[in-house]
Amino acid sequence: MLTNDPQRVILDAAEAAAPRLIAMRRDIHRVPELAFQETRTAGIVAAELARLGIPYRTGVGVTGVVGEITGGRPGPTLLIRGDMDALPIHEETGLDFASGIDGQMHACGHDIHTVTLLGVAALLKDLAPQLAGTVRLVFQPAEEILEGAAAMIADGAADGADMALGFHNHPDMPVGSFGFVRGACLAASDRFDLVVQGKSGHAAHPYAAVDPIVAAAHFITQAQTVVSREIKPLHPAVVTVGMMQGGATYNIIPERVALKGTVRTLHDAARDTAEAALRRLAEGLETTMRVRCEMRYQRMVPPLVNDDRVLEPVLASVARQMGAAAVEGEASMGSEDFSEFAARAPSFHLRVGAGAPGRDDRLHNAMYQPDERCIGLGVQALSRAALDLLA
Repeated sequence: MLTNDPQRVILDAAEAAAPRLIAMRRDIHRVPELAFQETRTAGIVAAELARLGIPYRTGVGVTGVVGEITGGRPGPTLLIRGDMDALPIHEETGLDFASGIDGQMHACGHDIHTVTLLGVAALLKDLAPQLAGTVRLVFQPAEEILEGAAAMIADGAADGADMALGFHNHPDMPVGSFGFVRGACLAASDRFDLVVQGKSGHAAHPYAAVDPIVAAAHFITQAQTVVSREIKPLHPAVVTVGMMQGGATYNIIPERVALKGTVRTLHDAARDTAEAALRRLAEGLETTMRVRCEMRYQRMVPPLVNDDRVLEPVLASVARQMGAAAVEGEASMGSEDFSEFAARAPSFHLRVGAGAPGRDDRLHNAMYQPDERCIGLGVQALSRAALDLLA
């Protein structure tokens, strides 16, 4: 494949591949697989890499797949990651290729990501003689539970990577558009489990019991002051209690209450402050409310920080290929475990518009229907970025 006019070559190849990629996406969409269960999806990926003649290995990070394309000349290693897992959501789209598994759905578009990366693999395999370096294709499991990247890294997926590219479809952006954020673009994600142990008793005689529900309610209320009164206002942070479980009926004070919550931050100082404050609040309940508290606080993934050394050349590549500049957006307090790769090599996470005309779609929604044209467009943008980075 000649690259005298890379824009035209990449455009023609992506458009030719689009029908096959859409068919593969629909096949994967019919059989969504949850975190670390992506065996069928990984098998489809492996079969396609084998068809393309790309060396690969399976079982990386349990169900992940890694392929490598070696360029015609020595150079750096560029890692490109696409995720594969689905969500525990019952699909309600009514599509003729809707999920055939009750309670499981590709509601975040990871089926889109999987086949987009396969399209990039096919295109870059043909362009390999023009590349100075290596392209590592990382098909990752378990992004939705923020554990897949770390599992793959533990199995060597990031070893020797000099830079990394990630991407995600965005239904809030029209198909055909691309977006970016400078610096921290997605939040660190931490989570906590708090068990408040009281003393059960009759609801009519609370003085003879120790009420864990009232104590848990105090904790929830106080937790809302962590962001407003302890974290610098210019440092975004979110503290949310997502589950409260305790009690069984009207007239019994229960023995215990369990809480589950998440903390999202973009700055290390805010992350440290939030953890220390929540631990302190739990400890204070033991004195003020006579309960016993067991706090389990788990740091999951760091913030995803885009590095200008990768961001700038990729934005230039996208503009050259797509004929329009990517749009700068705002950081999100959502989280993404591509941050684990970004913590190990200069990286950039590209936003790919997937919003269908006339629709108001949202990720993690039972009715989500991304515009499938984003597949071929994503193939173009990522392939051109790889070609230019390894020119």
